[in-house]
Parts: sequence; structure tokens; C-alpha cells
Amino acid sequence: MNETLTSGIELMLTGMGIVFLFLAMLIVAVNVMSTVIQHYFSPTISNINDNGVENNNAIDNNVIAAITAAIHQYRRNNPK
Repeated sequence: MNETLTSGIELMLTGMGIVFLFLAMLIVAVNVMSTVIQHYFSPTISNINDNGVENNNAIDNNVIAAITAAIHQYRRNNPK
């Protein structure tokens, strides 16, 4: 019985150690990939607006004004 218990504890510690090492290596790999991607594929500053959002397809101010006016007119004509 003592030999079986010792063998079970050894197996448990070995398994937990392997899982711990795998998770530690996974964390290191994710951090390295994040650093590499940020270094080589960072967005250019000219494409980022004040909110920190990339601005690939800028909307004309006239279109924004027309949409805003339509929303206000709809809300005025259809109150809840």
C-alpha cells in the first residue's frame, strides 16, 4: 500500500510539474509574439484618431451632419 501511494504521489507531482512548465512556456511564447507583432506591425500614427481608433475609411463631415439631422427629425416625429 505504501509503495502504491508513493507511486501515485510521484505521478501526480510529475503531471502537475509538466502542466506548470507548459503553462509557463505558453505565457512566455504569447508575450514574445505580442512584442514582435507590436514591433513590426504597429499601426502608423497618421491613421489613428483622438480616440485611439484606426481611421481607415474616414466619413465626410457632410454625411455625419445629414445622418445626425435625420436621427433628430425621426426622434422628434416618433416620440416614445
